[in-house]
Amino acid sequence: MTRIPATEATPSSWTRVVLYILCFIAAAAALRRIVALLLVQASARAGQFGDLDAIFAERKALTLAHIVPALAFVLLLPLWFSARLRSREPLHRRITWALFVLGFIVGITAIPMVATPVGGVTELSAIIVFDGIFLFSFVRALMLFLKHQPRYREWMLRAIAVLLGIATTRPVMGVFFATMRITHLEPRQFFGIAFWIGFAATYLAGEWYLRRHPEELSAAT
Repeated sequence: MTRIPATEATPSSWTRVVLYILCFIAAAAALRRIVALLLVQASARAGQFGDLDAIFAERKALTLAHIVPALAFVLLLPLWFSARLRSREPLHRRITWALFVLGFIVGITAIPMVATPVGGVTELSAIIVFDGIFLFSFVRALMLFLKHQPRYREWMLRAIAVLLGIATTRPVMGVFFATMRITHLEPRQFFGIAFWIGFAATYLAGEWYLRRHPEELSAAT
């Protein structure tokens, strides 16, 4: 198998900045939810935020089973993209295996999480569509990875783009929360819209990136 220099398959500076920002947002959101579930009583927060905390507190074990692996996933992502670690193939493959395990846990636990979506049918449809894309891409990536096919990165990057959509939804939700007095929309009305915007934005950005950087598809495993 032809091996290309790791630097040729490494994201550009601005892409790394975007990646790190999204990983930071996702990690911060996961940590905030973990703290809320383990250390803060739902009744300690008033209004809409308290109501949201109460919803997640009702399914505490499932929520933790979903967000703890998600937190570990986004913390490992910068290492997976590191050119230095990619040149150390055994270590990079271990990180890749860890991402596969964590990613599948995140994708599978997302399914029962939609049993009572805050945003109703709109949120439910967004989660079903993008979780389906995520799991399909991850399965495809794993199959190619097991065959030592470098094109596994195409599907891995596609799955990562979908997963990071949860980070993009946070600023979108922030805008909705900040404009509630103007729009008079409640979380149950805009959560689904925020999910569609956030996940679609990162998914489409990922597809654009793959088309603009075909060298990613031939990177060494």
